[in-house]
Amino acid sequence: MQLYHHPYSMDSQKVRLALEEKGIDYTSFHVNPVTGKNLRPSFFRRNPTAKLPVFQNGSHVIIDTIEIIQYIERIAVVSVGSNSIAFSSDEVIQWMHKIQEWNPKFFTLSHVPEKYLQAVSKFLRRVLIARMAESPDLASSYHRKLKEAYDNEEKLRDPDVVRRSKEHLIKLLNEIEDKLSETSYIAGEEFSMADVMFMPVLARLALLNLEDEYINSRPNMAEYWSWVQQRPSYKKVIGRYFGGWRKYKTLAKTWCFIRLSSTLKKY
Repeated sequence: MQLYHHPYSMDSQKVRLALEEKGIDYTSFHVNPVTGKNLRPSFFRRNPTAKLPVFQNGSHVIIDTIEIIQYIERIAVVSVGSNSIAFSSDEVIQWMHKIQEWNPKFFTLSHVPEKYLQAVSKFLRRVLIARMAESPDLASSYHRKLKEAYDNEEKLRDPDVVRRSKEHLIKLLNEIEDKLSETSYIAGEEFSMADVMFMPVLARLALLNLEDEYINSRPNMAEYWSWVQQRPSYKKVIGRYFGGWRKYKTLAKTWCFIRLSSTLKKY
């Protein structure tokens, strides 16, 4: 089994957390979307959406996050061969879909300093143009991604788009805060795949230095957040890259790559 992913990708984090929680071995391939590695022809042919993660087991390829996690659950049940491991309940699945409905893209980008945002956007557009010339057979697919990049930049300048993303997030956080007043975890007293889906949302808020506004202002969620950060899966998947000073190292490494590549015009 192979997983193409990156620490920056929230959906990648969700899938990796599920793999760690279920104890499933896999071969890891880092594909950095900020530096355009997901636009390389070899990856683009496998997944023309260029989105992460991509899960592959033999010839079976899955790119939908929830479908990947449910596939991982099936693997776990078969590999253990015991009734002690059950599939996610209907309630857990409902929460998974509800959490997945929030798209973090515009909310995240709205909190990125303009100079970094413009530099990365310009760099990725040049990567797309370079890949288009390099692989003429994929030119139409690359052109669609280029149009998507311009469309996203336009949407980011629309305050209503950012406002709706923020309102959607707040609604989700408030609903989960109410739920956590009744249970220890999102779907009951046991840690579930619903929590796997939600942990990266809180990690993204922490990465953006928004813990006080969105997490600590909700007492049940603040307590929950302190608990889940102690899980070995969180420490391995997210904490090792974005815990404390590590986030500056992780982000600085990518920023240096972009600046150097742009200076040398190597895309």
